[in-house]
Amino acid sequence: MKLSIILAPLLLASAVHAQEPQPSCPFGAGALPADTLPSGTPHGAQIPIDHIVVLMQENRSFDHYFGQLHREGQPQAEAEPKNASNPDPTNPGGRPIRAFHQTRLCECADLDHSWNGTHREWNNGAMDGFTAANVDPCDPTGSRTMGFYDETDLPFYYALYNKFAISDRFFCSALTQTFPNRFYLLAGTSFGHISNDFPTSPTEFSQRTIFNLLDEAVPPVTWKVYFSQVAFANIFAYVRNQRQVNVVPVSQYFDDAQAGTLPQVSFVDPIFIGAKNVENDEHPPANVQVGEEFVSRVIGALLASPQWGSSALFLNYDEHGGYFDHVPPPPACVPGPGWVRPVRPRPVERTRQPGRRWAWAAAARPVAISSSMTRPRATFPSWLSAESIGKPTTPASRRPRIAASLPSASTTTQGVLILCA
Repeated sequence: MKLSIILAPLLLASAVHAQEPQPSCPFGAGALPADTLPSGTPHGAQIPIDHIVVLMQENRSFDHYFGQLHREGQPQAEAEPKNASNPDPTNPGGRPIRAFHQTRLCECADLDHSWNGTHREWNNGAMDGFTAANVDPCDPTGSRTMGFYDETDLPFYYALYNKFAISDRFFCSALTQTFPNRFYLLAGTSFGHISNDFPTSPTEFSQRTIFNLLDEAVPPVTWKVYFSQVAFANIFAYVRNQRQVNVVPVSQYFDDAQAGTLPQVSFVDPIFIGAKNVENDEHPPANVQVGEEFVSRVIGALLASPQWGSSALFLNYDEHGGYFDHVPPPPACVPGPGWVRPVRPRPVERTRQPGRRWAWAAAARPVAISSSMTRPRATFPSWLSAESIGKPTTPASRRPRIAASLPSASTTTQGVLILCA
């Protein structure tokens, strides 16, 4: 019996310009894929996918990582404009700071991806506040936000995105940082949180999540969280207090993949905190190639697994991390009854127009959909966000299966994994 996808449904806005009025939400809370799709669209057991692996990395925008993909093997992916730029905050009327090929694999400092900072970067859709928001003593003009990588820096990723399906319109769910956007992945909402808030008691963060729904399905859908350092799912009381049997070290992922015993749904967490050459979540200032190498091992284990033929892996990023992207995010639909206002709104939030305070997705970031049944080198141009991860609806059974082969990411095109000093 094929896996019935019951992750949070796709509740997304139409492809409209960021300055147009907010659309109304076409579906209610709790709507399942079958409720949101055109009649006759395959879903649930009609899709030959039995196992889903979700790997969410950290803090990279689409232009920053894959703005060059259009010119390097994937012409359907939208390119970062060659004249992309932001004002020089040290000389606003002077020559702007243009997008450039970043040669450093580790940043000199993190970038601003807070609620305030991200709203300044977005600047009501002008996408011209990135440099000013990222001024730092090591980078007085904030220019690092305009840096991009290409296939010489990220050879595995460019091979991956040239072989499997991608989206160049995959947006953060909220104009803010990690925790709220990871909440959207696991619960379809951030419950009003706009910053990295931790529970303050054993019972706090008791909201229902995907893990409740997986366990309540009939029959239950099996799942595990494989963690490298800490399991983000443990922020929710249900997992933290009742489902620790499902939370296991990442080494178990590689064993389960090899043995063909992966559960129906797997979440894989990287190392979130560490030295630049140890932390592998790709969060600046960490080494991007170290993160890429970790992802290559996770994907490689699935490619070599006896379960590969019935599996799909979603590689995505929680938010843009302060990096420039030229595409304004779309407006989110007007929330229905019971929506939650932002917790402890920041000063910049209070200056926004009434009704638009909680109303925008954030900058585009990368996503790869890896399966033996995805259309090779496909690009999905429709607006997407983290809530859509659990809604694979394409009739994959009619497509030829993709062979399980990708180059190793343990080396660059020059033959070595480069570590930062």
